[in-house]
Amino acid sequence: MKRIDFENDTVTRNIVNAAFPLLIAQIMSLLYNVVDRIYIARIPSIGTYALGAIGLCFPLIVIINAFANLFGSGGAPLFSISRGEKNSTKANLVMNTSFTMLVLCSIVLMIVLYPLLKPILTLFGTSSSAMKYAYPYMMIYLIGTLPSMLTLGMNPFINAQGYSTAGMCSVLIGAIMNLVLDPIFIFLFRLGIQGAAIATLISQCVSAIFVYCFLKNRSELKVRLLKKEEWIDCKRYAQNIVSLGSSSFIMQLTNSLVSICCNNVLSITGGDIYISVMTIISSVRQLVETPIHAINDGSSPVLSYNYGARRAERIRKAIKVISILVFGYTAIVWSFIILIPHILIQVFSSDSVLIRNTVPALKQYFAAFIFMDLQYIGQNVFKSLNKKKQAIFFSILRKVIIVVPLTYIMPLYLHMGTDGVFLAEPVSNVIGGTLCFVTMLVTIMPELKRMENKNVIECQLTIEEEIVELEK
Repeated sequence: MKRIDFENDTVTRNIVNAAFPLLIAQIMSLLYNVVDRIYIARIPSIGTYALGAIGLCFPLIVIINAFANLFGSGGAPLFSISRGEKNSTKANLVMNTSFTMLVLCSIVLMIVLYPLLKPILTLFGTSSSAMKYAYPYMMIYLIGTLPSMLTLGMNPFINAQGYSTAGMCSVLIGAIMNLVLDPIFIFLFRLGIQGAAIATLISQCVSAIFVYCFLKNRSELKVRLLKKEEWIDCKRYAQNIVSLGSSSFIMQLTNSLVSICCNNVLSITGGDIYISVMTIISSVRQLVETPIHAINDGSSPVLSYNYGARRAERIRKAIKVISILVFGYTAIVWSFIILIPHILIQVFSSDSVLIRNTVPALKQYFAAFIFMDLQYIGQNVFKSLNKKKQAIFFSILRKVIIVVPLTYIMPLYLHMGTDGVFLAEPVSNVIGGTLCFVTMLVTIMPELKRMENKNVIECQLTIEEEIVELEK
């Protein structure tokens, strides 16, 4: 299978070759989620209630995915840095540590969540009528905790070794299988919402088998569980993985927190119609952000590898290429959002009243979309270069410290109504995004300069040593 050459290929080619397969995979994953909901919504007589029940399960699924990202997003940059340092032994131990923690965590989560499932779903707002759909769905879904976490958490290690096409295939296999199995189990076998869960479970298992078999048999560095005698030695790796992965973990959890807060305030200031408006806006955001995530995820191993190899100029080049690609794409998409928002909205709804209310809200929400790019670029650089404190801080800053308070202050205390909810996001983008990007520039760029100077000094010393040897 074709592999990306992080060592010799140009930085631009590395990023594009890594990002494009990821983009295809993420689009398929997005379609799979959308189509999955469409199938469930069309279950005879119960579709609407079943779809609502799945929505109530979503926070729990996000938590499971957050734990998978904790080990994947935390381990993959450290893995790439070690490969850049030409330390394959360390890289392998990092991957195996991530894999072992992921397996253990998935088993613990499944054991803990099973007896507590009903109380948790009740806590998330599940009524007794919705429970009869949500509970059996999650009971089946939880069986697939290990395979779902394995696919999500270990796929970054495939991409980090340059096998971006294989990483794409692992997602495509699961997505296509789910699309095929959903109607079979839901309608043909008449299993309803349980059928949807079974289809998801089988798809996750097949994807996980592909990921594991590839990392076990076909990749350059092979995955395995840690041996008992390695556990003490790998304690430091485990701590670093969790520390670095905490930024992605926190980001996912805070996204759910912000969503809960927005819905709470909108229900007070605008009623149910505006909760639907926010649902559409969130769907549009998920759609337009997919290429940005692909660029960032594709560039992460490029940044990490060159950081480990101490190739400062290639890191600068990578940051420049990432910025051009992200800003260029955002400028085009932002133009569509501002000029023809109704076209994007109509993808998700044909209701004229809903469209009329969503158009101004969408424009407000995306008013400072370009500043969000600053957050994503800065955050990606911090995570990829193993800057744990900065990555965690800026994950918390924009969402928890800025967005959540503004979501309450602007509508309720400044009397801005629903406008205040939608404007909280662009205000946070300007403040949080600017601070994140500027901090990245003033901390990372001097470090890269010092790295270059150190390389020059070491090169001079090597030359002098060679001259001395020749003189002898």
